[in-house]
Amino acid sequence: MDKLAVVAQVVIAVSVLYVWVFRYDNIVKEFREYGLSDLFRSMVGAAKIALSTLLLAGIWYPQLVLVPALAMAALMAGAQASHFKVRHPFPAFVPSLVLLLLSLFVAAVRAGLIA
Repeated sequence: MDKLAVVAQVVIAVSVLYVWVFRYDNIVKEFREYGLSDLFRSMVGAAKIALSTLLLAGIWYPQLVLVPALAMAALMAGAQASHFKVRHPFPAFVPSLVLLLLSLFVAAVRAGLIA
């Protein structure tokens, strides 16, 4: 499972980095739709980019991974709540739901809950 967890870490990190760097205009639009401030958007973005970096560093230093995986899961749960709040259709929930589940999987593997 360790190798699968590493693959999940890379998928999470690359996905988040792609969205927050190359699709930032979409992020701006979504946060406005949610009624969230620019400062909050910047804080979330900084946190997600930092957590993604730690998940990538965790390939070589697995002891770094548990907390960033749980924090990323919390941020993805917040994304789910935001989609729910503005009543987006189910397909809009899918990317953050997949990343939430992958983050929980990585955390479970690193915590020793899944061998």
